[in-house]
Amino acid sequence: MLEKLFDLTAHGTTVRREILAGVTTFLTMAYIIFVNPQILSAAGMDIGAVFVATCLAAAFGSAFMGLFANYPIALAPGMGLNAYFTYAVVNGMHYPWQVALGAVFLSGILFLILSILPVREYIINSIPKSLKMAISAGIGLFLAIIGLKEMGVIVADPATFVTLGPLTVWPVILGALGFVVMAALDARRVPGAIIIAILLVTAAGVALGVSPAQGVFSMPPSIAPTFLQMDIAGAFSLGLVAIVFTFLFVDLFDNTGTLIGVAHRAGLLDKDGRLPRIGKALIVDSSSAMVGAALGTSTTTSYIESAAGVRAGGRTGLTAVVVAILFLAALFLSPLAGTVPAYATAPALIFVACIMTRGLTEVDWEDVTEYAPAVITAIAMPLTFSIANGIALGFITYAAIKLVAGRWREIHPAVAILAIAFILKFALI
Repeated sequence: MLEKLFDLTAHGTTVRREILAGVTTFLTMAYIIFVNPQILSAAGMDIGAVFVATCLAAAFGSAFMGLFANYPIALAPGMGLNAYFTYAVVNGMHYPWQVALGAVFLSGILFLILSILPVREYIINSIPKSLKMAISAGIGLFLAIIGLKEMGVIVADPATFVTLGPLTVWPVILGALGFVVMAALDARRVPGAIIIAILLVTAAGVALGVSPAQGVFSMPPSIAPTFLQMDIAGAFSLGLVAIVFTFLFVDLFDNTGTLIGVAHRAGLLDKDGRLPRIGKALIVDSSSAMVGAALGTSTTTSYIESAAGVRAGGRTGLTAVVVAILFLAALFLSPLAGTVPAYATAPALIFVACIMTRGLTEVDWEDVTEYAPAVITAIAMPLTFSIANGIALGFITYAAIKLVAGRWREIHPAVAILAIAFILKFALI
């Protein structure tokens, strides 16, 4: 049955290898079951319900990817977009989290439409590589400033906006040690470096009396507080257009980059460097975003951590199905998720930020019309505390510099339209 479903022999793999790959992928991304509830609970959402929604959304997306698209790529609520959801949309713009979930659902519908229509490649190819890389790096920097704030390394200051916090308190010390352990384990290629560090810091915090223990296993908490609580009607308001677009834009490019990157490492690209069945994979991603919003979590997307499973030998959708099963099993770890404190998950935000910021290395640093907008995009996200503002300022800067430099022919029509739209947004809304 498994041979028929996943075509294992043709992909040069075995059931045992696929299971091992699935376990490896799960370990590298399991941190999300602790980090996502922490982030979304800051938006006023029930932490237990978000924990269940996170596990179910990841299980659905991963299983759908494995069974429908037959790729060894797992999905879960995405890092960066969950922070944007909480700290920018809900806490920053003061929209209710139900409306924010409605915006995520609408972005999923738009993504699904783009996945079905042939315009998706036009949109993907219209954005210059420098801006794509800058958006990824900017989201990383956005995560970093949130992580440093959650740890207490940086605090507010009336004169300088931010300053160094007290470094001799236990949350900062334990968080810093957690970050060092994550990086060191990753350097040693230990699967699950992030989750191991989170659990070690949590255990140390409990042992030192810094945070209380709530247990490890229990029946899953109720998902009722978040299930089908999205306010789609509220998300249709004019002020949320940019928010819906941001969820869509980031998910589209992040997902496409992840799919291509993981498939390349798995040797799944065709002779022209294209990904077969990319339409199916994008349909999975967009559908998962909608299902995740209905369950009660921010945008669900493909995880670059799937590359760890590919490195372990994963080549088919059976790897993703194994990940889905493990996320379902994780539903019974809710007390452990409640035990994990913010200072234990904050280092994960900073570590993921380090990974994402690597995108700046792919910017053309010999062309000022490319690297200047990229820098503006990347630094605007953490400094304005908004991914949307970073994207908007990046597009405006890119089009303006190219135009004034006399290189207007290099501005793609889609980029020009978006730049004008962002200018109108800042001027009128």
